[in-house]
Amino acid sequence: MGFVIAGTVWGERLASLDPLVLIWQASWIVQLVILLLAAASVISWAVIVFKWRELAGAEQDSEAFLEVYHEGDYERAYEAARDCDRGPLPAIFLVVMSEIKRMARYGGADAAEGLDEGQLFTLSRHIAWASAEESMRLESRLSFLATVGSASPFIGLFGTVVGIINSFTGIGASGSASLAIVAPGIAEALIATAIGLLAAIPATIFYNVFVARLRELRQAIDLFEAELEGDLRRRSLKSVPPIAAEA
Repeated sequence: MGFVIAGTVWGERLASLDPLVLIWQASWIVQLVILLLAAASVISWAVIVFKWRELAGAEQDSEAFLEVYHEGDYERAYEAARDCDRGPLPAIFLVVMSEIKRMARYGGADAAEGLDEGQLFTLSRHIAWASAEESMRLESRLSFLATVGSASPFIGLFGTVVGIINSFTGIGASGSASLAIVAPGIAEALIATAIGLLAAIPATIFYNVFVARLRELRQAIDLFEAELEGDLRRRSLKSVPPIAAEA
């Protein structure tokens, strides 16, 4: 009689394998795993949207700034850099121009004399530091996507293993291994793996997309570093000031 009742109960669960019902009926460990994976998925999608907009803005503002910079007018380039504040190249340029103005105001740099070797070396260090800071800013939060992409399947697998253990425990308690007994428990267990994959796949795909776009931005930063240092040196040799000190 007990077997009949158990079979009836499990048969009802098998007849309506609603994922939400199965999650609600799962053990607390499996529920905790599913909750963790769901939270990771939501946060990773928020990171994806944020990084997509951030990188798109960085690319657009850098391109707009370069168009003005290549005209050779540092005053116009300075104004363009202030307007294109999302890009790494304008940010680097602003750091350098701020340091040049500081040198002109406090360091005794004469507008008629340009920059000496010591000042050029100082500017070179500021360029390197600004470039590193911009690279770190653009790479922020990507480690979270990498972690979600690599760890979520294993977390889901852990929930699946726990669910299967619980399912076999239920089989032992009922003394029956029929499909009506086994299927709901296995379905509960596999939901954890499915949610883990749903969290991992988008995170992995967009992580690789962002890494490729960051590689292009990093190449642009390296090229701009060399170009800016060369322009500053050439202008200094011609005794032309890069930018006049503010009054």
